[in-house]
Amino acid sequence: MGQVPEGRPKFFRTKMKTTKPRSMPFWFLLALVLLSFLSAGASTQAPAQSQTPDSHDPVAHPAPGDASKAQEESSDQHAEENGKTSPPPGETKISPKEAEALFRSVDEIIKFSSTDTGLPIRHQVKRRLISRDELTSYLQKHMEEDKDSQRLKRSELVLKKFGLLPRNFDLHAFLIALLREQVAGYYDVKTKTVNLLDWVDAEQQKPVLAHELTHALQDQSFHLEKWMKSGAVDLGTSKKNPTPEDIERDEAQTVRQAVVEGQAMAVLIDYMLAPTGQSLTTSPQIVEALKAGMLVGTADSIQFQNAPIFLKELLTFPYRYGLDFVSDVLRKDGKQKAFAGILANPPRTTREIMEPKTYLAGEHLAPLALPNFSELLKNYEKFDVGSMGEFDVALLIDEYAGGDAAKSLYPEWRGGYYYAGRPKGDANAPLAIAYVSQWASPGVAQKFADIYRESLKKRYRSIRLVNLNKSKTAEAVQRSSHDREWLTEDGDVVIDVAGATVFITESIDDVSSAKLRDAVLNRAAISESKRSAEIPSELCSSLSAGVSAWALLPASQWVRTDRPSPSQ
Repeated sequence: MGQVPEGRPKFFRTKMKTTKPRSMPFWFLLALVLLSFLSAGASTQAPAQSQTPDSHDPVAHPAPGDASKAQEESSDQHAEENGKTSPPPGETKISPKEAEALFRSVDEIIKFSSTDTGLPIRHQVKRRLISRDELTSYLQKHMEEDKDSQRLKRSELVLKKFGLLPRNFDLHAFLIALLREQVAGYYDVKTKTVNLLDWVDAEQQKPVLAHELTHALQDQSFHLEKWMKSGAVDLGTSKKNPTPEDIERDEAQTVRQAVVEGQAMAVLIDYMLAPTGQSLTTSPQIVEALKAGMLVGTADSIQFQNAPIFLKELLTFPYRYGLDFVSDVLRKDGKQKAFAGILANPPRTTREIMEPKTYLAGEHLAPLALPNFSELLKNYEKFDVGSMGEFDVALLIDEYAGGDAAKSLYPEWRGGYYYAGRPKGDANAPLAIAYVSQWASPGVAQKFADIYRESLKKRYRSIRLVNLNKSKTAEAVQRSSHDREWLTEDGDVVIDVAGATVFITESIDDVSSAKLRDAVLNRAAISESKRSAEIPSELCSSLSAGVSAWALLPASQWVRTDRPSPSQ
């Protein structure tokens, strides 16, 4: 779910060529956000020549201390209406002489990046200077056109349904404002060009160059754009029923972005520490300080400071967790494995990024079986489908119960996915979602369900618990003690816990919810039985006491399909 929405230089010339922009993937666009939080400073600037931007697929990052906070809201609005960005008062541009010196430094810095990573320099990187207006107009254009940004619009509604974004939050407008505030130099994977900014001090751009030229080296050896999109598919627009493998691949871009950004962050830190004789591996306290600063931002990062917690976590994930992941591999297996090795054998899930030991141990969790959504929810039009990985549940728990609860529970995640849709013929109906989450044990599953249940009080104005046990026998009540159903202004909410599986539906009619529940929990019981059968016989006697009785019963005995609709 939480995709980031998961990263180059032309020789300096007095005359620069104008080319037609091409599409920029949104996963690169979102990477334009965080580097300024790592190197403080204020921008002062005035440029030399600028030109119509080439097509950029930037893996790019925030400028150190952009002075955009000084802009008045009225001038911002006027600038947006005219497709331009009003420069902050007093902003200057770097001189042609400074720009030429900055361009020359590219060759020196890429040698440092190559030595630090072990990735070879296969050819010289082109370089180019661009203006603030060029960058802003380009971002606005491709925010509208890129297909990945279209999925972002769908995801925005899903995020609001889960309570991760306020219902009146405009994600598109926020990202445009954030990018204008934070963007810095970036590497373009299509034109193989590093783009430098004419309004940011040349010295402040050098650490960013170390970062971006690492992307150039990744690109030269592994064709970064193709590598980032490997196996990617928009499940929301696909006509096929998603497969377990589709759900597993849904995290691929988020995970791979964490790899490329984590490696580039490692080089940036080594570049900044080089004059002191220190490095990433010898100064872990520097790393912790940088990571802490990312969630706070600088004094002039007004948009970022005012962002919802979810967005702060999402936007910083590739940098913070990616850096930790690369650092762990670097310390354990050395430079070759930490750079070329990871790119050749990348992790698959955010769990591996957040818990590097699982990657190093070669852990692979079997993907969850999926029900036939098109059959079981035939009265609903598919809106979006995706994975709910370990990072996603960490964000959910953080939002619902705080960071301590999230840190305690997210390592126990073992799989998850969501389906979102709307009743056919009713585009104004509340968005309906089904969410299945697998955990390491029934006890942890119940804890997550309890946290999710408490979140309903924050997410709905009206909520009423439905008593479903009036007509049940004592035995039936005992078996369904964890099952709960509520009625809200948006329809029914169901939260069921069966063993280590949590089944949730919101705004799905009772009959469809029951059919889906039956299919999901039957599959969960079968999968659990298979896992139990695979336990070596010599361990069965010691573990059998811990097997819950629910797993030994036919699913039909503990899945209720005859519930009356609360709304009736």
